[in-house]
This record gives sequence, structure tokens and C-alpha cells, in this order.
Amino acid sequence: MTDIKISREARRLTDQEKKQFQRWGYVKNLPVFDSSALPRLQEGFREMVALLPPDVHMSRVNNWHKANRWVYDLCRTPTILDYIEDVLGPNFFQWGAHCFAKFPGDKTEVPWHQDARYWPLEPAKTVSVWLALFDTDEENGAMRIVRGSHRWGNLQHHTVDGDQYVLSLEVEQDAIKPEEVVTMDLKAGEISLHDNRLIHGSGPNNSDRIRAGQTMRFSPTEVKCDLSVWPTFESYLVRGVDEYQHNPVGKVPTDNGNPVRAAQGSWEFA
Repeated sequence: MTDIKISREARRLTDQEKKQFQRWGYVKNLPVFDSSALPRLQEGFREMVALLPPDVHMSRVNNWHKANRWVYDLCRTPTILDYIEDVLGPNFFQWGAHCFAKFPGDKTEVPWHQDARYWPLEPAKTVSVWLALFDTDEENGAMRIVRGSHRWGNLQHHTVDGDQYVLSLEVEQDAIKPEEVVTMDLKAGEISLHDNRLIHGSGPNNSDRIRAGQTMRFSPTEVKCDLSVWPTFESYLVRGVDEYQHNPVGKVPTDNGNPVRAAQGSWEFA
């Protein structure tokens, strides 16, 4: 990604931000890319959209880092990895990349949920990056989180039905404390980080603007996947050493391909 300029404001996490992540389960508005880089980031997003069949919604497929070399390289931006290292320590791998997108008038929603409920990972230590490709705010469906909820344990979820829901599980409504809800408004080129146990979700895009963000999932090397539940899980070491070697290692993509469904294996791509 050497052709995409990094912001002069890019840095490491402050001590205050590290403490906030531990206390509240998130940090946001971390600078990564310079404003001059935004046209290339947005062009890359549109190229991803163009790859998908017309009946496949961008938010319903994942593992772009396995299929698409541009996304794979984007996820290895040193500034992003510096922020992750400040939370997870020196040894960590990537296992996920999901582009959440809502075009103007898109009524799809992400119900309130904890990511850890979906992932058979032990221990439950994953940090998700949300890279804003366009400005995101409450009007165009920005992610919202319930701060501190990562410390509430593994909460009860129920199944939700309806084509408007991107995910199938939702926490019970009494877990949502309105006074703790924070909108993750971001400027394009900024990122947020959140803990995998944090309650979060997003509403429809009621604006005339695109809302799109590239997520990236990272875990310390001690994390092990239950392959009997998730047989296509693969790890990609990005920093340090994998002293545990718990998980299969994925194949690095060579082409700018695309997933067509969730949870594909790297062997399915060039």
C-alpha cells in the first residue's frame, strides 16, 4: 500500500486511549490515511462492489483478505497494525475482513449483537478495525456501540427474521442502556477499534451519501478456533511470531478476486 499516503497525524495509541479501550471496549477517530488517499480508497471500494454478482449484497459476504490482494495489502498498513499492537501486543494474526456498505436509501440493519457469539474462538480476544472509506455518521447508518458492554459477559441473544437484517442474532433489548450508546462517527480515512464482546449494531442509511467501511479482524496468537464448528477458519500472521500454531494458515491471494458467500476458504481463490 505504499502508493496510499498516510496522514501526518498518524501515531500510536495514547495511554488514555489504551485505558479507554480497556474500560469502554472501543476507541475511535484514529487517523490513518491522508485526505489525498481518499479517492484511491473509494475507487478500491467501487472496484470491490463491481466484482460482486448483482444479487449479492456487499455486507453479506466476508473474507475479502483471502480473495483480494488489494484488501489483503490494505489490512497490512503499518499504521493500522501499530494501533492493533498497542492493544494486543507484539504477536497477532488476521483472520477476517468484511466490507460493510450501505448505499443511499439502503434499509438493511445490523441488529444489536456481540461478535463473540458468532465466533468459536478461545479465548474470546479479537479486535476489529473499522476503516471509514467515506464519512460516516448517524444519518447514513454509522455503527453504534454500548460502551463498557464488553465487560458484561456472554449475553443472551435471540434470532431475528427479515431481509433487512444482515446478521441473524440480536441481544435482548434490556441489555441496551441508552445512556451508554455511542455513535461511531468517523471521517473517511480514520479507523475505530472495538472489542469482540462489545454490543454494537447499525441502522439504515437515511441519507443521500454512501456509508462504507472495511473491517479487519485481529487476534493474539494464543487464540484457537474450534475447527469442528468453523472448518474454513484460517490465520495470517501479521506481526511477531506464532509460538502456538493453533490454527491453519491461509493462502495469500495473488489476484483481486471476490467472495460470493460467507466463510469461504483461501483455497477457493487464486
